Amino acid sequence: SRWAGAADGDTVFSAAGVWPLLALLADGAGGAARAELADAVGMPADESAAAARELLTGLAVMRGVDSALGLWTKRTLELREAWAAGLPAEAHGVLTGDLDADRAALDAWAVRRTGGLVERMPVELTDATELVLASALAFRTEWLRPFDEVPMESVYWSDRVPLGLRRETLLLDRIGVADTPDGHVTRLKVLGNTAIDVHLLLGEERMTPGQVLAAGLGILDGRHPVLPGDRLPYGEPGPGLHVAKERCTSPEPPTLDVTTVAYDMGARHDLLDLHHLFGLTTAQDPTRGHFPGISASPLAIGSAEQSTVARFHARGFHAAAVTAITGTAAGIPDLRYVTTTVTARFDRPFAFLDLHRHTRLVLAAGWVTDPEPFPEDDDQG
Repeated sequence: SRWAGAADGDTVFSAAGVWPLLALLADGAGGAARAELADAVGMPADESAAAARELLTGLAVMRGVDSALGLWTKRTLELREAWAAGLPAEAHGVLTGDLDADRAALDAWAVRRTGGLVERMPVELTDATELVLASALAFRTEWLRPFDEVPMESVYWSDRVPLGLRRETLLLDRIGVADTPDGHVTRLKVLGNTAIDVHLLLGEERMTPGQVLAAGLGILDGRHPVLPGDRLPYGEPGPGLHVAKERCTSPEPPTLDVTTVAYDMGARHDLLDLHHLFGLTTAQDPTRGHFPGISASPLAIGSAEQSTVARFHARGFHAAAVTAITGTAAGIPDLRYVTTTVTARFDRPFAFLDLHRHTRLVLAAGWVTDPEPFPEDDDQG
């Protein structure tokens, strides 16, 4: 709900994709980073890993939902056994250090886990990346009753003709109006065949995206009661609504006539832009480690991003989210000691021997007098 309140403009996001990652990080964090992450996930840090596993288990058994957790680490990073044991064994992969190869492997995981809806892992890989913790969610449902595709006439979209979706139903309780602190909101429930439904929310024109989304969450948790369609007064009882009596030639039951638009959208979110919201403020500090419960090697948060897509069409709804958080090497080098540095410069002709280490066999020998030239810079020539 905090993320929804901060939403602005055309966007789609999945808090369910972020929360378990933050909970797992909270379990392995220490100091101020641990306190901030615990506040973000809303529970004590020592309870968060179990709650994350419970959520992931619940997602795994939902019809129409595919979920996965992934962890990749460099071979040189030793994980705390207690923390690693709390993750599925099949989730653990390896970062080879070849950035192109690692990027390709991570992208392939995102494609596979979302059925191709998300094509790239939202992650910034660098030579300092020691760990990648990621989640993938994909949602698919078909409407119990499909829509008809029609051209949409709209004053707002007067410069185009959107693809409209229309259907009629006798179930007036699918629509309703809530009076929220920020204004009236019309809620339409579109039911899917996998128990995944989509709620469409239309607020008053003066309301911001964050206010409408926050109102929708308040409707879901019961803070804002909804007046259902069969109890709405005549006139315009809510945004986008018109209730009227109409004459007919024979007895007809009340009907709900709905028109909306199809959409196919995507978004990428840098979670560090809202680091206070996600409890990632202190954990970004690279001068020291913040996750002693994950590894004895000092780690800081390098990046935290999410890629999401959502497709609402005549027959159903498809959406996916991939979230990735990287841990990078942290800490200031300890410079209390003194050592010796030897510098060598082979700046005149020299010899070489190509030696087989075990047999001491010289495989080749030579003398260098004509090294390769430095390529000329055309701009300087």
